Amino acid sequence: MRKEERDPHSGYLTTGHEWSGIRELNTPVPRVVYLFLILAAVFAVGYWILMPAWPIGTTYTKGLLGVDQRTTVAAKLNQAALGRSVWTRRIESESFDSIQADPRLMQAVRQTGRTLFGDNCAACHGRDARGGIGFPNLTAAPFLWGSGPQTIADTIRVGINSSNTDSRVSQMPAFGRDQLLKRDEILDVVAYVKSLSDLTSSASADRIAAGKTVFAANCASCHNDDAKGKVDTGAPNLTDAVWLYGSDPATIFTTVWDGRQGHMPSWEQRLSSVERKILTLYLVDLRSGR
Repeated sequence: MRKEERDPHSGYLTTGHEWSGIRELNTPVPRVVYLFLILAAVFAVGYWILMPAWPIGTTYTKGLLGVDQRTTVAAKLNQAALGRSVWTRRIESESFDSIQADPRLMQAVRQTGRTLFGDNCAACHGRDARGGIGFPNLTAAPFLWGSGPQTIADTIRVGINSSNTDSRVSQMPAFGRDQLLKRDEILDVVAYVKSLSDLTSSASADRIAAGKTVFAANCASCHNDDAKGKVDTGAPNLTDAVWLYGSDPATIFTTVWDGRQGHMPSWEQRLSSVERKILTLYLVDLRSGR
């Protein structure tokens, strides 16, 4: 039987363990630790009694206080919706012009529109709405179907080449892949189109002239005789410096050879009419530079 041994300095019993001449004391747990443990246990029992705590099959204990976080959150959401309804009703009922003339309404449009755009449009057009290759710059580039607020709202609603029955349709034929034009004819029309916006084009005058003839016979029906495009067909202006896919001859050649068919989803079923109107006003406001 092990003989009890006390530490001569503290008077506590040792455990009998020793490391490198150091003996381990059997020091009692401080009373304050027991106090905190008791308080924690009392708190836990009190919480179980007063608050929702234990699952019981398909439900849970409600607690004497009847606190329900789901109900609390729902109430806060309803309160926020009531606060928003003051100005959302005005946006829904008033014209674009009257909304744009009201600074307070436009402040709400900018705040809410930024969130709506970030959640739904930024994946393609970028957080700053400046787009990228294949996705138009919504802050500066001309809108293919027109820049009026109602026209923009309609485009957001029905989409482009989308599943919506009223979708806007944008389809450029694949002139090379489908053998509508020969390779040399495509090279000619590329030279002509490039020369419309680039006065420093290195193409020969003969090639540009030949390309103009090819353009008149195959492209003018959509892009117009002056190549400035048509809003009713969504055909872009080929005389400005705005290029959706790139302005170098190789990219233009690819565009003519393979054709282009952009896509924008319809937001009619995803966003409410008020949200679509806010997005429209937000985009118009972005283009104003405010």
